[in-house]
Amino acid sequence: MTTDKTIPQKIGKYKVIKEIGRGGMGVVYLARDPFIKRPVAIKTAISDTAGDPKALARLQQQFFNEAQAAGKLDHPHIISVYDAAVENDQCYIVMEYVDGETLKKYCDKGSLLPVKRVVEIVFKCAKALDYAHRQGVIHRDIKHSNIMISKKGEVKITDFSIAMVEASDSTQPVGLVGSVRYMSPEQLREDTLTPQTDLFSLGVVMYELLAGAGPFPGESAHAVIYKIINEEPVPLSRQRSGIPKSLEAIVTRVLEKEPEKRYQTGIEFASKLSVAFSHLRLSDKEIGQQEKFNALKRIKFFKDFTAPELEEVIKASIWTKFSVDKHIITEGGIDDSFYIIVSGKVMAKKQGKPLAVLESGDCFGEMAYLGKTERTASIVALSDVMLMKINASLMDQASSNTQLRFYKVFVTTLIKRLTKTSELLCQTGKTG
Repeated sequence: MTTDKTIPQKIGKYKVIKEIGRGGMGVVYLARDPFIKRPVAIKTAISDTAGDPKALARLQQQFFNEAQAAGKLDHPHIISVYDAAVENDQCYIVMEYVDGETLKKYCDKGSLLPVKRVVEIVFKCAKALDYAHRQGVIHRDIKHSNIMISKKGEVKITDFSIAMVEASDSTQPVGLVGSVRYMSPEQLREDTLTPQTDLFSLGVVMYELLAGAGPFPGESAHAVIYKIINEEPVPLSRQRSGIPKSLEAIVTRVLEKEPEKRYQTGIEFASKLSVAFSHLRLSDKEIGQQEKFNALKRIKFFKDFTAPELEEVIKASIWTKFSVDKHIITEGGIDDSFYIIVSGKVMAKKQGKPLAVLESGDCFGEMAYLGKTERTASIVALSDVMLMKINASLMDQASSNTQLRFYKVFVTTLIKRLTKTSELLCQTGKTG
């Protein structure tokens, strides 16, 4: 493989225009797709593996891991992968071209972005990571140089070369891989990784963008590792004046040492930013069609639905989000909507007294959906919640097959709910 700075005229079918990036393992070129007539970015390897079949195999695996991980994802804030190939022992990946720069320069005290802009960027990254995690992809290398901003202000997460892909049939990268300054404590300990490791890394980036310095500085990798595992970062308010207390609290939580103390999902992280900064909105329009489709596939209620049926259900529903303590349904109200919890937890209350806690995959509002009757209980968000609201009149417009499957599961769910309620009433009667 080429190790000098000679620019090839072509890579595969793509005409190379110029070099736009270079790192320790690869070079990125701006090129043009001759068939679709669009600019693309092509990432190639520069490591010399000549005469070393094992080294070549490892390099190819790294490249195809990135292609597989990013290729599974279709999100406006994640770089798109169009193609991947090996040609004359050269590995390359063809990606969406982003005309812009990484966040690196904005992590310096001399060129900090406004607080509001930093929050917007992290908000978009948190939503993108939430989507990736629900597709079974953990990035593992979130850092300032792997997040790009285009000249139009678009945010894109890049470089999935060491990502972990759930249920992958290929060899996954193992060991201590990634950038030490952005690693979570569990990543440094080589413990089992969860999506919280990416949220921790995003928290490090957020801290850098706000403070102009890292939360765990050190002159050596060993010193950095010690601080990440054992020490708390300097409070943001001491690094930069004018940082809202609500924002400082959000950064503190996402940088917690223990994963269970951090935000559990990217949406929860984004929702907290949305609550703290009123200009941010988690609207139905921001939840993409593919994101909705993939979310439904993970919910037990829809496990037997076909792809066309799921698409019809999505058309018959409205996706809404509520922050903690918000009332979703008020006792005594009347409507014909049925709700399914996509993420988060809610509390059902009757006359102010707690009845039950419902979480992701659970549903409520069955009786009102059937008969447009008064709501017999109030529903309050216990955390940031994403709900799927199904309207009876919209469902009536779906095909007969979709309606039949929907109502079959709906009735089964309703019977289980009524049976459970009867059992609780019997228990109450015995103890009363």
